[in-house]
Amino acid sequence: MSDSRTEPRWVLSLDEVDRARLDRVGGKAAHLGELSTMGGFVVPAGFCVTTDAFRRVVEGTQSIAERLKALGDLGPDDAEAARTLSAELRDNIEQAPIPEDLSTEIAAHLDDDAAYAVRSSATAEDLPTASFAGQLDSYLNVVGRDAVLEHVRRCWASLLSERAVAYRLRATVANHGFANHGSDDRGSDHRGFDRRDVGIAVVVQRMVAADVSGVLFTADPVTSNRRVATVESVAGLGDALVSGRVSPDVHRVREGTIVDTTVAGQRPALTDEQAVRLAAVGRRIEAHFGAPQDIEWCLADDEIHVVQSRPITTLYPVPESGDGQNHVYVSVGHQQMMTDAMTPLGLSVWLMTTPAPMVHAGGRLFVDVTPQLSSPATRDGIVGVLGDSDPLIGDALRAVIARDGFLPPPPADAEHPAGHPAAPRDGEPLDADPGIVAELVANNEKSVAALKRRMSATSGPAVFDVVADDLHELRHRLVGRSTHRQVINTVLDTTTWLADTLESRLGEKGVVDTLTQSAPGNVTSQMGLELLDVADTVRPHPEVVELLRAAEARGDDTFLDRLPSVPGGSEAATAIRSYLDRYGMRCAGEIDITRPRWSEQPTALVPAILAHVAAFEPGEHARRFERGLRQAEEKRDEVLRRLRALPGGEGKADEVAHRIDVLRTFLGYREYPKYGMVRRYFVYKQALLGEARRLMEAGVLDDPEDAFFLTFDEFRDAAHSGTVDHEAVRTRRAEFATFRTLTPPRVLTSEGEVVTGSYRREDVPPGALAGLPVSAGAVEGRARVVTDMAHADLSEGDILVTAYTDPSWTPVFVSIAALVTEVGGQMTHGAVIAREYGLPAVVGVEHATQLITDGRRIRVDGTRGHVQFLD
Repeated sequence: MSDSRTEPRWVLSLDEVDRARLDRVGGKAAHLGELSTMGGFVVPAGFCVTTDAFRRVVEGTQSIAERLKALGDLGPDDAEAARTLSAELRDNIEQAPIPEDLSTEIAAHLDDDAAYAVRSSATAEDLPTASFAGQLDSYLNVVGRDAVLEHVRRCWASLLSERAVAYRLRATVANHGFANHGSDDRGSDHRGFDRRDVGIAVVVQRMVAADVSGVLFTADPVTSNRRVATVESVAGLGDALVSGRVSPDVHRVREGTIVDTTVAGQRPALTDEQAVRLAAVGRRIEAHFGAPQDIEWCLADDEIHVVQSRPITTLYPVPESGDGQNHVYVSVGHQQMMTDAMTPLGLSVWLMTTPAPMVHAGGRLFVDVTPQLSSPATRDGIVGVLGDSDPLIGDALRAVIARDGFLPPPPADAEHPAGHPAAPRDGEPLDADPGIVAELVANNEKSVAALKRRMSATSGPAVFDVVADDLHELRHRLVGRSTHRQVINTVLDTTTWLADTLESRLGEKGVVDTLTQSAPGNVTSQMGLELLDVADTVRPHPEVVELLRAAEARGDDTFLDRLPSVPGGSEAATAIRSYLDRYGMRCAGEIDITRPRWSEQPTALVPAILAHVAAFEPGEHARRFERGLRQAEEKRDEVLRRLRALPGGEGKADEVAHRIDVLRTFLGYREYPKYGMVRRYFVYKQALLGEARRLMEAGVLDDPEDAFFLTFDEFRDAAHSGTVDHEAVRTRRAEFATFRTLTPPRVLTSEGEVVTGSYRREDVPPGALAGLPVSAGAVEGRARVVTDMAHADLSEGDILVTAYTDPSWTPVFVSIAALVTEVGGQMTHGAVIAREYGLPAVVGVEHATQLITDGRRIRVDGTRGHVQFLD
């Protein structure tokens, strides 16, 4: 199909367009053009008023052109200005005159007595990465030349509506706020609305006298199962269904068979045969476009008419297995407290760190547990281990096991998947010898120092060899050292033994949470408390506080260089730099090596510093630690006294006392391995970024962060060859932007089904949200829903509600009264630190950040595991 650009055509028939002309006809028209050639169904006749026509009108009207330029110059933070300009632009466009030759060409395609649907077709619409669904306007039953022209202008104007501009703003931030959250300086690429790519066409089609209309999803919109098509239908036109004004009949079709039907009225709008026939058409369209589709259709005299098809952009991608069998995948991110999407470089380095066989989809990692679920010999073990860590995963897996015929026969050598079963048991439980931990820490410190010396003496492609070699060393330290595993297993076993024993003998839950407060050697809890010392240095100097507030407001990471210019600033800068020297390699989502570290973006710490300055008096660090230590000692004395009062009490008390000593000796080390790993990651990252900058200077990369969208091996090959696949980098950037908008499932099948679990508890009060109790106590307070620690506006006594916490969140734990997360388990970092700080905590609360409104008063019961609303 030729596409001459010498003479713009204002109007094209639908049978003249396809995806090759996307920039001229928009997504809706491009898809309709291709659908019209497929056969087996009807696409209503029509035409497209091209983007050339839109640009001709807006660029030929001075008031529109000026406002459009102003809108394009706005940044992502200029929401109010964007709102005002978009309202003015919409009014301008709706009133703009259409040139006579253009209106004549449009009229030539119209039948004066026919009714038409006039629908927007944006160049950014119906794409695999953004559907733009519901953001632009469509109109039905438009009759007459003047009415069609009026509604063409309305469709044009809808591109500048407040909701559409806001949608594009969010899409722009997602597409350009990559690993460093948009911290680079690529100028206009970060604008919320780029006037250079503004384009909208308009589709005009004859109305169909529909007997039945509806929407067909070729993947189930509730479960995401790719093998189940869902057909929603209503009598007559489908606009009421699409707008949500009426409830549809629903037919679910799997492989040509109706598996479920729900009828909204007295009689179904569709027969089963029609639903099956529609599903078959949907499968053909899905195969043509290569992705699950959301299809609008209608039936007239039993003939299928397709009026729109667009990709379903909200489905979570499915890992590729390639063997044709059913598979069950469990999220690694829910175990690691990192459910954000990872870049290709981040994924590949993490895969080089862990020995566990993993697959990735949607920028996240999963373990295939199918072999273990298939075998009766391993089934209970894997469900028990994963269920203990996350009850929702365990319940979802039990639901899959209960399905007849879903799981394949067990392999002959089914074993526990690496990375998920309990760690190997090495020797007897350890005695309370602090020297064991001291030796492990000293050995790791020596190893990191050796890595830094070796890396400082290395440059060029050899950097990759040093990183690869050290990753072998890191992996051995994490999973291969016998003493390291003994310590971790001792902590896990002793925690369980104490909790079960004290509950059975004393009838009290949550005792261990108090006994472990202010345990020695916990590098993560120390990190939080030491930021209080930084606040003590800042607090006496108002000019320093003001400078930090300004830096936070602007996102200015150069503030450390300017601090010495104000009174007290030199001391504050020294304190902050000293803190960063020890903890600056940490950040949110730190298992992704490409994420910005605190040393790279120190403003991430400023909100916590300022909150500490406002909330606490000097010396809070010492007071907090001593208070926790005193409460732990008092609880220990109380427990032992009560045990001694029991029959055979002296022996029971001695045994518990010994176990408490063991737990407190080794508990702090539980946080150290990840700290050691992240320290090494930062050494790797600095060296790899140096190579990325070298490749940019050589013209191989356009930007150093392009390296984040290569795997480690691809990055190494680029360093050797001096070439890179730029198209692959651009594609992966776009994919990553999409992945960031998706919520990863805990359990996913090869059919694309998201299998959800529940707690199945009867002890949750009516209206309360159930979760996993991980730190005892109950607190009432104001909920603060926070998605980014760098923007955490927390006051003392607030309850933090967030998706997940990793060690980087520890500094804000000092100010809060309780913790609620969507992801977590008994021994994840947030739970461990909450117990050490004495904060009630409930984790694994599904959709907590959506169900709990910011500012609402709630009650968190960390002993029983639920959250109640108080207003």
